Amino acid sequence: MSDSHAVAEHNPALRHHFADMEQQKNSASLGMWVFLLTEIMFFGGMFCAYLIYRLQNFNDFAAASRTLDIKLGAINTAVLIGSSLTVVLAVNAAQRGSRKQLLLYLVSTILLGCVFLGIKADEYYEKFETHHVPGPSFHFQVEPEQGAPAQVPVEPRHAEIFFSLYFAMTGMHALHMIIGIGLFSYLTFAAWRGDYGATYYTPVENAGLYWHFVDIIWIYLFPLLYLIDRHH
Repeated sequence: MSDSHAVAEHNPALRHHFADMEQQKNSASLGMWVFLLTEIMFFGGMFCAYLIYRLQNFNDFAAASRTLDIKLGAINTAVLIGSSLTVVLAVNAAQRGSRKQLLLYLVSTILLGCVFLGIKADEYYEKFETHHVPGPSFHFQVEPEQGAPAQVPVEPRHAEIFFSLYFAMTGMHALHMIIGIGLFSYLTFAAWRGDYGATYYTPVENAGLYWHFVDIIWIYLFPLLYLIDRHH
């Protein structure tokens, strides 16, 4: 029996139905990519619905979009880009077997995710306060600006469709963020126990793929929802 097979058989992370660690890693990676493909189809449906309604009611969608806080959206974008960096550094630390750095970057990713959700919760609260949440209490009216040219009246029904899609898309994204934070919390606990190192870090790598996917979804949501016709 070769030394590599002996190491594989004695590696506690190796499941009994895999021949070696490499096969286990490839299988886990394939499973994650298949899962992400289903997520692409899931979010793709919402993106298509949004684009169709946007093309039909562009002016109304633009007026509704201008009520979103672009500064908070930009901050959240920067936060998620930073969290992707900490994820990459966490995977690198796991590959090098650096337990302390792995813990540091995993916790940093969790904190950045919480910052994102906190800012998003503040945005949601503002929408509840201004009655921009779709439903019986929904109210939307564009106040004319002094010196601005006359604008086409906004149809509240179309603005309500925009906010319906806004809450659906950002809400599902936030749910995926919460799941990601829970996942990284478990990884942090497992890393603290010493489960991951240079010979086994597949869960960290696959969780990183999931986190990058969630970040990419936001990279599309930010311009679609916040940057529509920002000039008058």
